[in-house]
Amino acid sequence: MGYIGGMPDALLSTVETHANAHAGADGMAQTPLTGVTIIRSEAPSGLAHAVSKPLICLVLQGRKHVTVGREELDFGAGDSLVITGDMPMVSQITQARADAPYLSIVFELDTALITDLCLEIGNAAGPGGPPVQIGPTDREVSDAALRLMRLVERPASIPVLREQLMRELHYWLLMGRHGPAVRRLGWPDGHEQRVARAVAVIRAEFSRPIPVGRLAAVAGMSLSSFHHHFRAVTSLSPLQFQKTLRLIEARRLMIAEGRSASAAAFAVGYESAPQFTREYGRMFGSSPARDAEAARGVLEAAE
Repeated sequence: MGYIGGMPDALLSTVETHANAHAGADGMAQTPLTGVTIIRSEAPSGLAHAVSKPLICLVLQGRKHVTVGREELDFGAGDSLVITGDMPMVSQITQARADAPYLSIVFELDTALITDLCLEIGNAAGPGGPPVQIGPTDREVSDAALRLMRLVERPASIPVLREQLMRELHYWLLMGRHGPAVRRLGWPDGHEQRVARAVAVIRAEFSRPIPVGRLAAVAGMSLSSFHHHFRAVTSLSPLQFQKTLRLIEARRLMIAEGRSASAAAFAVGYESAPQFTREYGRMFGSSPARDAEAARGVLEAAE
């Protein structure tokens, strides 16, 4: 098997073929493998805001710059970005061309699978290191990713082989350079898993007021302990985390669905238009009305 920049050349070819056929206008190409997404771009991008779930992103071609919490990270072909918490992320593709598009494959990390593997191999949780890490992709990880992507070419094989290949991918992650950080996700009833339970509630109910006491109870922590560990895992307070989700969803409603700024604000739970405008401007650097108007123009031109 040939390797390019530490990656199997067959992985680049397989991912590129799927992306060329299935990537949407946003550059995202979903796969029939749950939790696996391909990102493709023929040109450098603007800033993209998201609240990331725990994941590993394997860059196959091009370069990307990511801000996660206070971390500024630049990485390219042959590197992996590993995020082991639900964290706000601002990303920008910095190197991409029509003849050499940016290509990456993103795998959401399966906490239950990590827990199971840790118990089986006796990997006790210790110091996990930073929740955001960049490093060369371990060859075993890229080889497992290739075997998973080959399932996409034979859909009938997915129900039979997906589970064991995802298990292999997670095993090599635990045994590789990012293992200590990934292992923390699998610590039963550890701080990461407790905070994750509270994050799940916020994600499901972000448009409604959520008492912090309720979130602390879901996490099984005192209020002071919950605030401390929530910020350590996500880099935000619970209120800031909810606000970030609201603003990102409001922007999506305006850009993807053509909602007005006021309609988007109301839909995500804002009761004060001036407050929404202020917070939107601080996060995205422009007014919601301007972005809504620009999005309507794009949607009308596409009709």
